[in-house]
Amino acid sequence: MLHSVVLASHIHVGAWKVAGNYAFLSLIAAAANALNGALLARRPDHYKNFTVVGIILMGLLMGLGGGITRDVLLNQVPTALTNPAFVTVTLVAAAIGYKVAYDKGQLFREGIFQVVTSFSLPLYAIVGAEKAENAGLPVVGVLALSVIAPTAGRWLVDVSCGVPPKQFIRGEWFVTIALLTGVVWIICAGAGLPTWASAAISFAIGYTVRMVALYRGWEEPLAKEPAGVYQHSDGRPLLGRKIAHKSQRELKDLGLTIEEPSGR
Repeated sequence: MLHSVVLASHIHVGAWKVAGNYAFLSLIAAAANALNGALLARRPDHYKNFTVVGIILMGLLMGLGGGITRDVLLNQVPTALTNPAFVTVTLVAAAIGYKVAYDKGQLFREGIFQVVTSFSLPLYAIVGAEKAENAGLPVVGVLALSVIAPTAGRWLVDVSCGVPPKQFIRGEWFVTIALLTGVVWIICAGAGLPTWASAAISFAIGYTVRMVALYRGWEEPLAKEPAGVYQHSDGRPLLGRKIAHKSQRELKDLGLTIEEPSGR
């Protein structure tokens, strides 16, 4: 009984921290990823009869998964577990994502999803690179964490939904943007720029290149198919801001529409 009292006395609520040590950037990135996690769980190619709680948890998984993975790799207690602001903010963002997933006509809001992804990718990459640099990792380690931090959450959601992880399949620039942001961060830090300047430049380049890639339909290079196998379709529809101009066939190919049941 005494041991239980002593144990309980060490449990505390924890202090909310929204500034310092990249907490603000991390919170924004976590909220953006949580919003996207809930959106992704509602996307037709990922949805698996999830409950409302299940979708919110998917948002938490994507919002916090990258940061927790990053901190564990650095042998640190995950910030998401010591700062209550992370769980609170991601819960709110996930709930918003659940509510705004669809527009009229059962059209998935792909535009919102892609813009938010473009926003969170470089943010998490910057925080990952900065934390890796502070931990004294070499350049390869810094680049690795700049990729793992922004993409691990998506991997967790994809695997939980039973679909191939985004990092490994055909699609718009994803891993490339995270890696590019990390490279720019290293160059800026190596040039002796202030931390805020390195972050601003890295984010501007990562975000801009991602949006241009979406608009232009640039994709990460595909592997050559084995002899006698043809898997890759031709004329993949563009993503991002051009989503409003898709034909119904293209929307269906992207898995962004739900077919209404035919009448009897």
